[in-house]
Amino acid sequence: MANGFAPRACSRGRDTIPNLRIGKGTKVIFQGFTGKAATANAKDTIAYGTNIAGGVSPGKGGQTHLDRPVFDSVREAVLAVKPDVSAVFVPAAFAAAAIIESIEAEMPLVVSVAEHIPVHDMLRVQEVLRTQTKTRLVGPNCPGIIAPEQCRVGIMPYKQYMRGCVGIVSKSGTLSYEAVGATTKIGLGQSLVMGMGGDMLPGTTLVDGLKTFFDHDETKGIIVIGEIGGEAELKAAALIKEYRRSTAHPKPIIAMVAGRTAPPGKTMGHAGAILQATEVSAEDKARALADAGVVVVPHPGVMGVKMEQLLRDQ
Repeated sequence: MANGFAPRACSRGRDTIPNLRIGKGTKVIFQGFTGKAATANAKDTIAYGTNIAGGVSPGKGGQTHLDRPVFDSVREAVLAVKPDVSAVFVPAAFAAAAIIESIEAEMPLVVSVAEHIPVHDMLRVQEVLRTQTKTRLVGPNCPGIIAPEQCRVGIMPYKQYMRGCVGIVSKSGTLSYEAVGATTKIGLGQSLVMGMGGDMLPGTTLVDGLKTFFDHDETKGIIVIGEIGGEAELKAAALIKEYRRSTAHPKPIIAMVAGRTAPPGKTMGHAGAILQATEVSAEDKARALADAGVVVVPHPGVMGVKMEQLLRDQ
């Protein structure tokens, strides 16, 4: 890899990590294109400058919508317009089938924002993902992914985003918006912002986001936002420790872990944010990240100022 960092583990999933590097030339389609939610989102996304090439609505193939072609299936859309990303805007009950349809069509990147997809459905999606090397999934239950001023795929409040040098990966959509606001206010902006989502079985993890940023030329500093539930932060800490040990000039990394005052056993906001009795606490996660050389902050409001200091001191 470009900076000499080589993770130990080997998996098929890593083959698709470069698919996360969206930009101005990225071509996007919508699944559920003619639906109310997709239509509203597509209008904003087109106005933002994202290259929306069309969409899929079964039974409506051959029509046009928002002056873009409509296809009956993802495979038809792939053959006709050769998209790079599919934004899945279908109800949760049908989202897994839509994701799998995109995987079967070898879509490079699939972004699913839907909440409440049944866990059993996501288990099936995960099994399908593990059998292939072409498709990367972001989500579900996430705001999506954005390269500010270049390409937006998701539901994030894009007007506060500014193209810049800070890469952000977050389990919390709301806190990622706060981190964006802090880095925009200070003038740093963002290179790429991805929400891994609060689902128990995310397609893209904190570790995947970090691997993207380590070798992303536009990214000069990295922000990681974790929370209670699961062990994604511990895996991120282990990866960061190895990265910092094996890289001559590692990029500065800031992190925070939400949920330090959350009561055990109570779901906080979404299914993944729950502190079980047997799980590590937010304090333990923050300590692991600090031990890996990460600057841990108490809230996202200080991330912009702190990152500016770290970049200046390099």
